Amino acid sequence: MRLRLIGVNQVFGYIRPHKSELLVREYEQYRGIYCTLCKQMGLTYGRISRLALSYDCTFLAMVLMGLSEECPSFAKGRCVVNPLKSCVFCSGGQEAFRYAGAVSILLTDAKLLDDWQDSGFFGKCKAGFLRLLGRRSYRKAAKAYPEMAESVKRYLAAQQSAEKNTPGSLDACADPTAKLLAEVLKNWSRGDERLSVILEQFGYFLGRWVYLMDAADDLPSDIKEKEFNPFIGALGLEANTELEGETRRKAEEACNSVLNMTVSRIIAPLNLLEWQRFGPIIENVIEKGLPEMQREILFLHAKEKKHV
Repeated sequence: MRLRLIGVNQVFGYIRPHKSELLVREYEQYRGIYCTLCKQMGLTYGRISRLALSYDCTFLAMVLMGLSEECPSFAKGRCVVNPLKSCVFCSGGQEAFRYAGAVSILLTDAKLLDDWQDSGFFGKCKAGFLRLLGRRSYRKAAKAYPEMAESVKRYLAAQQSAEKNTPGSLDACADPTAKLLAEVLKNWSRGDERLSVILEQFGYFLGRWVYLMDAADDLPSDIKEKEFNPFIGALGLEANTELEGETRRKAEEACNSVLNMTVSRIIAPLNLLEWQRFGPIIENVIEKGLPEMQREILFLHAKEKKHV
C-alpha cells in the first residue's frame, strides 16, 4: 500500500499554480507565502520541520489567509536557509501559517509511518530514521492541534481499510483523504455555518483530486512493482499488465477523465467563496494549475519516458 495525502505525494506536492498565467506581482505573492511558511515552520516547530514544506500546504496557507479579514503586507528579506538568496516575506497571518505548517508535519509523519509499516528492511530504516528526526516537530504540532493529530490517525486507519477491503473502488479509496482535507478546511470556518459547508465541499473534492492524481502518476510503476493502486482494479487492469501503446493511452485518458470530473466539482464551491485577497492566484491554481499538472504527468511525462 502507498499512502496518498496532501503535501506528501511528491517532493513538493501537486497543487501548484500555472506560473505562465500569473502576473509577476501575483507570482511574487505566491513565492512570498511559500517562503514565509518555510520561515514560520522553522520558528514554530523547529528547523527540521522545513523538510515537510510543500506547495500543497503553501496553497492551504494562501486559502486561509485569503478568507481572513487581516490584511498582510510583503517585504524583501534574506532566505532563512540560504542567506545569500533574496526572498519575499509576508507579515501577518501567523495563525494561518502555523496551522498549515502543523498540517504538513502531521501528514508527513503519517506518510512515514505508512512507509515504515509497508516497506522492506532498507525502507523501514529510512522511514524510521526520518520519523525519529522529525519527532520533536511532530510533538509540537500535535500539541498545538491535538484534534487534527487524532483526525490524521483516524483517516490513516480508514485509508488502509478502504484500500484493503474495496481495492477496485475509486470513490471508496479516495474518500478518507478527501474527508481529511475537508475537515482541515472546515475547521477554519470559525462557527460560520455557510462557510463551513462551502469549505467542506471545497476541501473534499480537492483532497479527492490529490489522491487520484497521485494514483494516476504512480500507475505505471505500481503495476510494474505489483503495488496497490485503485486505478488497477477500476480500469480492469492486471498486476502484470504491460502498460504500453494503446493500453497505456486508454488508461491515461480514463485517469484524466476522472480527474477532470473531480476538478469540475472543486470549481463549484470555489465560486461561492468570498476572497478578501489572493483570489486570482487561488483560482489560477484550481482552474489552470490542476489541469496543467494532469497534462504534464499523464501525457508529457509519458511521451518523454517513451523516447528515452
